[in-house]
Amino acid sequence: MAEKSKILIIGGTGYIGKFIVEASAKSGHPTFTLVRESTVSDPAKGKLIENFKNLGVTVLHGDLYNHESLVKAIKQVDVVISTVGSLQLGDQVKIIAAIKEAGNVKRFLPSEFGNDVDRTNAVEPARSAFETKVKIRRAIEAEGIPHTYVSNNCFAGYFLPTLVQPGAFAPPPPRDKVVILGDGNPKAVFNKEEDIATYTIRAVDDPRTLNKVLYIKPPKNIYSFNELVALWEKKIGKTLEKTYLPEDKLLKDIQESPLPINILLAINHCVFVKGDQTNFEIHPSFGVEASELYPDVKYTTVEEYLDQFV
Repeated sequence: MAEKSKILIIGGTGYIGKFIVEASAKSGHPTFTLVRESTVSDPAKGKLIENFKNLGVTVLHGDLYNHESLVKAIKQVDVVISTVGSLQLGDQVKIIAAIKEAGNVKRFLPSEFGNDVDRTNAVEPARSAFETKVKIRRAIEAEGIPHTYVSNNCFAGYFLPTLVQPGAFAPPPPRDKVVILGDGNPKAVFNKEEDIATYTIRAVDDPRTLNKVLYIKPPKNIYSFNELVALWEKKIGKTLEKTYLPEDKLLKDIQESPLPINILLAINHCVFVKGDQTNFEIHPSFGVEASELYPDVKYTTVEEYLDQFV
């Protein structure tokens, strides 16, 4: 058995980052995370960093905007995973430059963790965010850096607790009325954050995922909006009053809403109206599917996920 790669996670205290740090440490990879000095003094993040240390994670002090600290951190590892947030996506060119200088990285996974940005029908303002990710992909390829792009589709923890209701930010899912985007027929994919992290870490040393998109599309997590609502109705034993929001009305709402609501609505539009997560075949020339590669991973199904809210 080959030694497990040493992994550096940049953005490890962020939304998906913390799950990836944990999955990496628990699966026996020597795990490092790059943390700004200011993060350590933030009470919530400080607690998270303590948790990382208890798992045996090496916490390195440094910053995306300090080239020297970045190169020094990267020289200690084999694999770099970026999970930086949306505002820092474009700044990943700094990670690319540091990887080039360090010269020892076997694999780079940039901050993707959503739709496949090379195959999208997004409208503004989501389009610009996706285009930033596309630019980073092309920069990685131009530099000849070995890579894997993780397309995990929808975060379950983000979409399922509210059944994708506009303006709703906390569970439980609705029990009386529901707004369905478009005609409710395009299918989307919902994955639990811990499972996304598990699949991501499984991929880092796998030759089958090298220079490919890793799609996380387990068969039991693919649902149309209508199917999702029907599943929820079955669970609570009640029929919801349904309102269908036509595409033109959604597009108008996107134009008239402030940030960040307009971005969220634009993402909902490409996922639930345009079907961006399921309207193409995964061809072996560009991608592989995680649950096929790792059938031993026991993932949480949408049905199991919704049980906690019943």
